Amino acid sequence: MNYILFDGPFRDHLLPLTYTRPVADLRIGILTIREKWEMYLGTTTTTITEEYLSEKYPMVELDANVLINASYLPTNELVELIKKLEENQAVFKGEDVIAFYASDAQEDIDFNSFEAIEYDGDAITVENTWDIFSKNAEAIQEDYELITEGRTSQPISSTNHILGAHNIFIEEGAVMEFATLNASKGPIYIGKDSEIMEGALIRGPFALCDHSTVKMGTRVYGPTTIGPHCKIGGEVASAVFFAYSNKAHDGYIGNSVIGEWCNIGADTNSSNLKNNYAEVRLWNYTTENFAPTGLQFCGLVMGDHSKCGINSMFNTGTVIGVSANVFGSGYPRNFIPSFSWGGAAGFTTYLTKKAFEVTEVVMSRRQMEFTEQEKDILNHVFELSKKFRRD
Repeated sequence: MNYILFDGPFRDHLLPLTYTRPVADLRIGILTIREKWEMYLGTTTTTITEEYLSEKYPMVELDANVLINASYLPTNELVELIKKLEENQAVFKGEDVIAFYASDAQEDIDFNSFEAIEYDGDAITVENTWDIFSKNAEAIQEDYELITEGRTSQPISSTNHILGAHNIFIEEGAVMEFATLNASKGPIYIGKDSEIMEGALIRGPFALCDHSTVKMGTRVYGPTTIGPHCKIGGEVASAVFFAYSNKAHDGYIGNSVIGEWCNIGADTNSSNLKNNYAEVRLWNYTTENFAPTGLQFCGLVMGDHSKCGINSMFNTGTVIGVSANVFGSGYPRNFIPSFSWGGAAGFTTYLTKKAFEVTEVVMSRRQMEFTEQEKDILNHVFELSKKFRRD
């Protein structure tokens, strides 16, 4: 069977993170949503997404296809239901379409003509940006069980202070000495060739993905995920870093989602609680206004390739778009559009020529090429986000 993950109705609610990737490639827990589905299904998947992303994330369509709503995370029960689908059958949860079987000849899908199969089990859904950190504990637990089942962890060095060793899994090549890990409140996963330096204090649930580093004296409160090729320092709580992003120095980030290729300057702090303890409102790209989240704790959402200078300060519930460069004293506004340059004193447009020069240097330091394909995507984001910039 050919499996295709589609963005679904919540794609725009997940901006700016989905400006540069399909919903399927968001990270929550240890793995991306795509990686979860592929492990459960035992096969690769392709994607239906925005046209400007489709060259990087193409769709492969065969005679028979099962399309899956990428906002839903897999469970054993759900996957078994999907594997048994026949032509013109669809899996629903309430009014949501989770998956359906279609042939390549079907131009328009009319679900009224499909046999509806109701899924009444539990499933984690990613419908808003804040779901990524607020549902991360459950996602880490599920991924931990999936990845470690039937496997044996690498041994833990005796120099470390450990609580709940049975709930810690260390992959090959990981280095950890003189650190303190408490896995009594949730699992701790340490990926391949990663490093936890001396004096780090980590409380699960926690995932450190492949080739990432926790620097000396870092304090991490779970549930937190540090994606591949990241560096973190200072204090981090209830946060998800996607990949290739750094918060290497002191400062606090909590209840936040940080995209790829971001850099957070030394002593940067993000508030995650309003002084009056009121519900946090976050920028909503669909209504183009601030909307309630239902959360009391909500920090920073930062899109790919964005950076902030030393001593940056962010108010509770700040959204930063793609390729923004924030610096200077004071609190900038709570919504910073993509390709913005400046801070509390005001913003101008961060021209793509200058932004791309920085991106090329940043990626080359990790032996990665800034391709024409990536430039085309970012140029498209620049145009899409133009209406949000004031100058």
